[in-house]
Amino acid sequence: MSAIHPVILCGGSGTRLWPRSRAARPKPFLDLLGGRTLFQRSLDRVCDPARFAPPLIVAGAAHVAAIEEQAETSAGARLMVEPEPRNTAPAIALAAHALAPDDIMLVCPSDHHIADEAAFLAGTERAAHLAREGWLTAFGIAPTEPATGYGYIRIGEALAGGHRVDRFVEKPDRATAEAFLASGDHVWNGGIFCMQAGRYLEELARHRPALAASVAAAMAQGEHRGWQCHPAPAPFAAIAGESIDYAVMENTDRAAVVSADMGWSDIGSWDAVLAARARDAAGNSATGRADLVDCRNVLVESDGPRVSAIGLEDVVIVVDGDEVLVTTRAGAQAVGRLTGASGK
Repeated sequence: MSAIHPVILCGGSGTRLWPRSRAARPKPFLDLLGGRTLFQRSLDRVCDPARFAPPLIVAGAAHVAAIEEQAETSAGARLMVEPEPRNTAPAIALAAHALAPDDIMLVCPSDHHIADEAAFLAGTERAAHLAREGWLTAFGIAPTEPATGYGYIRIGEALAGGHRVDRFVEKPDRATAEAFLASGDHVWNGGIFCMQAGRYLEELARHRPALAASVAAAMAQGEHRGWQCHPAPAPFAAIAGESIDYAVMENTDRAAVVSADMGWSDIGSWDAVLAARARDAAGNSATGRADLVDCRNVLVESDGPRVSAIGLEDVVIVVDGDEVLVTTRAGAQAVGRLTGASGK
């Protein structure tokens, strides 16, 4: 069986985990869970040469230095440098042009956490089987709560190793999310995809011909510099950015889903960081100097000053340089709206 080609998508504005995360060094390149950054962990998951080809990393120029620093163990890796951010549909198309049409792409965001790697690998094998049959396969995550911050996928008829996608659903309100959870036939859209490179480009050309043509032109006029590929800026600038979900997955009649219960999180807020970390008996987690007395479910992240707290519950405290964030866990989703997070 041919090797699976990991496509690792890097980027981000650095707002949701401010102040630790900044535009120059966003979430993928931070050590948030201990020992390795999220980007390094994403490479670690696809490092078995018996199963995977060397990774193809897609990122913007602003993050090349961090990638070169952190991808030291990925022999044979290639880096596709986007001229500017245009969302996931064109980013994946750049990678597809760098592969053979029959190559199986496993598209993975570089900033997700997966606790059960065995379940991830089992899901990858099932998704790759469907991809070889011509399906564009999404990873569906078994929902554990009526989350309103994720898109959902309604599962359709059974296929070998997965299901046909009945429909993709936008982020719902609370009542709709509760109904989805109760129904048992909806999964979270995990943002991980598996497909043949040529099949993806065919579907993109069918549903977004202008976008597909611009990507093709950017690749045809691009240049290689060592392990880096630099698509031409002018054709790429003409692209109207769009996600793979909108551009392809919601339009193709060959969308499939593989459900994987793999301890997934998009680490999309400080509350999600706390949920993914090891915690003490009171549910607290502290990185850096902290003194917590009679506290429950408190996250402390400090790069220097000692944080002392008494009697707090469900609170996040982050100290980074001269910036301090204090929020409830419930309010953590709104961090990106703060003035400091916008770089002002």
